[in-house]
Amino acid sequence: MPPKHETRPAPAPNAGALAGPSPATAVRMLLGVIIGLTAVVVVMLCAFALPSVKGGPNHVPLGLAGPQPATQALQKGLDADAWDVKLYPDPQALQAAIKQRDISGGLALGAGGITVYTASAGGQQASAAITALGSGMAARQQSKATVSDVVPFPADDPRGAGFTASGLPLIFGGIMPAIVLLRLFPGHANLRRRLTGAILFALVAGASVAAVLQYGFGSLHGDYWLTALGLSLGMAALSIPFLGLESLLGFAGLGAGAAVMMLIGNPLSGMAGPHWLPTGWATLGQLLPPGASGSLVRAISFFDGTGAGAPALTLGLWALAGLLLSLIADRRTTRRPHPEALAPAAA
Repeated sequence: MPPKHETRPAPAPNAGALAGPSPATAVRMLLGVIIGLTAVVVVMLCAFALPSVKGGPNHVPLGLAGPQPATQALQKGLDADAWDVKLYPDPQALQAAIKQRDISGGLALGAGGITVYTASAGGQQASAAITALGSGMAARQQSKATVSDVVPFPADDPRGAGFTASGLPLIFGGIMPAIVLLRLFPGHANLRRRLTGAILFALVAGASVAAVLQYGFGSLHGDYWLTALGLSLGMAALSIPFLGLESLLGFAGLGAGAAVMMLIGNPLSGMAGPHWLPTGWATLGQLLPPGASGSLVRAISFFDGTGAGAPALTLGLWALAGLLLSLIADRRTTRRPHPEALAPAAA
């Protein structure tokens, strides 16, 4: 007769698991969730409301040219927290400093009135504040103010609406490819495919967005291919870190990274000008990929590359950090023993 197999009763369910956490643990978990979500809401409020509530000239580099007694007297009368004043010998030197991005704009004092020099492409809000400052001074002196835009936006988009509106699409250009690639190529074995896909998408999408902004909307001018590479670097600096966070921490890492870029990086990006936020917040915004991307494209498209080094380095470091996160996750997964290797020992 064939041997009879012994039938063992199924193990009883874990009563502790069915009962849930203890009352003390449940209270701690609930308090942790409440405090964590409250912190998120407060950070969102600060990030989105700060530009409106605390927005204003914050150490805006301002140039003054004209008779030395008049410029020195004006320098002493200006708010030191709002303006960082530099003196220039003549209006030509002042205009050259604007083009080199040493200052955001300036005032030239003369017998016929005040000439206001701005660079709207360098920041619309700072340009408007400099214009208001010069017009107010001219009104008090009962003279006239003449405004000259040294570095304007293109004639097809004189207010820079297309450039300013490009910040949020750039962030989505980093988030969406990471999500799609993770769905199409899941698992540790597809890490290289995901990274390759993110880089190729950034190149294609950057060229496409640059073409629409420059040739479709007329919002940008300058070297098209350099602008396209700048946009591509900005998207890669978002999507590669997102992939690295997901590889190392799972979907929670991807969600946390996307939330930081959307809720903090976007409102602090300074697309309308980096000198309109308090100094610390403005610096934080420029250290995140959205702000660095905007600064890089601004420098390439409107200032012949002047000032492009720092944002390009920032974006490159973000992309490198994402790659390192992916490599760390890859090595950790490689060292982990596979179930097939554990099967003989278990037997």
